[in-house]
Amino acid sequence: MIMLTAGVLLWIAVHLFPAAAPAARHSLADKMGANPYRGVFTLLILASLLLIVFGWRSTIPETVYLPPEWGRHLAMLLVLIGFILFSASHGRNNIQRVIRHPQLSGVFVWGIAHLLANGESRSIVLFGGFTLWALVSIVLINRRDGARDKPPAVPFKKDVIAVVGGVVVYAVVLFSHRWIAGIPLINPAG
Repeated sequence: MIMLTAGVLLWIAVHLFPAAAPAARHSLADKMGANPYRGVFTLLILASLLLIVFGWRSTIPETVYLPPEWGRHLAMLLVLIGFILFSASHGRNNIQRVIRHPQLSGVFVWGIAHLLANGESRSIVLFGGFTLWALVSIVLINRRDGARDKPPAVPFKKDVIAVVGGVVVYAVVLFSHRWIAGIPLINPAG
């Protein structure tokens, strides 16, 4: 559990640094240079992901709470919505007119979904950590950037592309979840 927790905390710290301390981030990037700063940022994110993956796989789950029986079904829907929001953060679409931070909102919804379906320790650390990170990031970025100008409307086909992209990624993750997370979501035998 220590490795998993360290990975989640490293992910959170590295991602929150630019929003929480923009002046310090700019100062550090100026001292190091833009590309070395990006390189260190990337290496720290990769390190956090490795800690998360190996920490997840090495942690024996302990039940903390029993999720509601309907939690798994609602989670499947919420994860789909999360992937659509995540997809909507790429390119221009009208979803961005309604939701200021579609990528972070997608992570938040994805995290809540997993907390509704899983009540064991490692899920609380991973999904609770990512949910908290997304929420804090939204607040810090909004405070840093202030009021926003709503993006202009774009053709509806851009929304369709975002939705289809999210659905495709959802389907891939749904069928490969057993290899990604070690937990099958679909029983291939029936």
